[in-house]
Amino acid sequence: MKNHNNHVTLILQSRSQNEAFARTATAAFLTPLDPSIDELTDIKTAVSEAVTNAIIHGYDDKSDGEIKIVMSLEDREIKITVTDNGIGIKDIPKAMEPLYTTKPEMERSGMGFTVIEGFMDTVSVTSAPGEGTCVSMSKKLRCL
Repeated sequence: MKNHNNHVTLILQSRSQNEAFARTATAAFLTPLDPSIDELTDIKTAVSEAVTNAIIHGYDDKSDGEIKIVMSLEDREIKITVTDNGIGIKDIPKAMEPLYTTKPEMERSGMGFTVIEGFMDTVSVTSAPGEGTCVSMSKKLRCL
C-alpha cells in the first residue's frame, strides 16, 4: 500500500467566502486517498461547519481574524483542527447542544457542532473566553 501520510496548514482570513475555499482545500487534500463520495462530503461539511462557527461566533462575523486549519493523514485517518483566536466559548457543553445558538437574530440553526459530531468519528472542543476556540476532529477512511 502506498504511503499517503501527509499534513498541511492553512491560515484563512475570517471571511465567509473562505468557507468554500476551506471545503475545496479539504477535498484536494483527501483526493490521493480516493475517499468515497460520502466520506468526502462528510469531512468537507464538518470542516465547513467549524470554519463557519469561527467566522460567525468566534469573530462575530468580522473579517479581521484568522482561522488556522491543520490537516494530517496517517494510516487512512484524517485529523483536522480548526482554530480561531476569537471571543471563545464560555460554556462548551451548552454550545454543543443541538439547536443552541448565540445568534438567533441571524437565523442560525444551532446545529453546527451536532453536524460535526455526526460526520466525524471523534470531535473535541477546547475554548476559553477571550482566548479563542479549537475544534479537533478525526475520521478513519475505509480501506481500499
